[in-house]
Order: sequence, then structure tokens, then C-alpha cells
Amino acid sequence: MLLQHLRKRRGLSQQQLGDAIGYSLEQVASVEQGRRPAKAAFTTAADRVLEADGSLEVLQDEVDRAKLPRFFRSFALIEAEVVSRFSYDPLLVPGLLQTEAYARAVFAGHCPPLSEEIIDQHTEARLSRQKLLTREPLAELSFIIGEEALRNPVGDRSLMRSQWQHLLEVGALRNVEIQVMPAACGFHSGLNGPFVVLEAKNHQHLGYIESQEVGSVVHDPAEVSPFGLRYGKLRSQALNDGESARLIERLVGET
Repeated sequence: MLLQHLRKRRGLSQQQLGDAIGYSLEQVASVEQGRRPAKAAFTTAADRVLEADGSLEVLQDEVDRAKLPRFFRSFALIEAEVVSRFSYDPLLVPGLLQTEAYARAVFAGHCPPLSEEIIDQHTEARLSRQKLLTREPLAELSFIIGEEALRNPVGDRSLMRSQWQHLLEVGALRNVEIQVMPAACGFHSGLNGPFVVLEAKNHQHLGYIESQEVGSVVHDPAEVSPFGLRYGKLRSQALNDGESARLIERLVGET
């Protein structure tokens, strides 16, 4: 509705706005009617042409969250403002560290199959979440990734090589630590599955678990406490950040 209001205030038709920002009449109409969430490029261009002074751009994060799967949206709202976020991911590179190509390949493999439009939307939303890596104030971020996740060929060699290189680049950020859990580690507390433990902006500690598109935010301190204990144990069992980077560098060199 805001887009429509600003467009009419400028005396433009949907076709004229579309021509000015490089989108079709159908795309402008779909965004105005809420049938299609706006892409960031659409919003930036419309904000400029309509002289909206950022009133459209400031809503883009909310628009991007609407592109996420429903089960994940409440967690994503908390995640965007965390003080710290620690996660263990044994099977896939975590979403916050995925390249666009890797994310798209993951969504393309969904069962039942997703439409191309939904794949596009989920990918855009996942990439938008990655603002957490560099937003101010910086969040303390720790990722433990199973070696199997790194070696699992989600895509071709080129895709995986780009993904490994991206991990090395992100791991160099001063608020990010990436550790690899060796495949030969034996039994450890992470074998029960992936999980996230975080400190929210109100300094409450929360947990998050997800499996087969069912996600649950854990609030009870008595239930969250074991998450922190397990994560501390996993950090001591995984390769340290330097050793992990060298392992990823070896993977890059093998392609």
C-alpha cells in the first residue's frame, strides 16, 4: 500500500514506474498487491524514483523475512538482533555462511519441489539474513561445521570451491569463528543433531532446534543450559580456527 501511495503521489502509473526502475507492469502490480515480495533492487530503485527518502528501503528487512519459510520467521526476528550466536551444523554449511549458488542448490533439492519463484524468494531471504555477519554493533558468532558437511557435494566442483573460499573469507572477520568437527572424532554430543544457542538483545539466552522444516525456539533456562554446555564441549573437540582454515584450504587445493 505504501508503494502505491507514493507512486500516485508522484503522478505515475504502474507502467511508468516500471519503465523508470526497469521492471514490468506485472511486477509492479504484483508488489503493490502483495502477491510478490519486493527484491532489494526493486525497493532501492523505487525509493529513488519516488523520492521516498528511505521510507521503502527501511521496510526491506521485514519484506525479506516474509520470504522465509513460515516455521523459521520467529527465530529470524530474534536472530537479527542477537548479541551472540553459536551453532553446530553437521550436515550442511549453515545458512549464514552459504553462497548464493549453494543456497539455491539446497532449495532446488527440496522435497516436494519448490517453484522457481519460491526458490528465488528463499534464496534472497537467506542472503539478507547474512547482514548479521557485519551489522553494527557486531555480534559474536561461532560456527562448528561437520567435516562431512564440507565434503558433501551439494553442487559441482566450481560451486563447492567457491563455497569453501567464502568460508575462508568470512572466517577472517574478527567477530566470526569457524571450526570444523573432524569426521573421525568419534562420539560427541553433537551427534544428536544441529542446534543454535544465542543471547538475545535483552541478554536472555535461548536455544533453537530444527529438523524436517519444524523449528522450535527454546526459552526455558533449564532447557537452554544444556545447549551451552554441549556447545562448549564441541568447541573443545573440534579443530581450532587455524586448523579448520587449513583443512578448508586443502579442500580448495584438491579441486
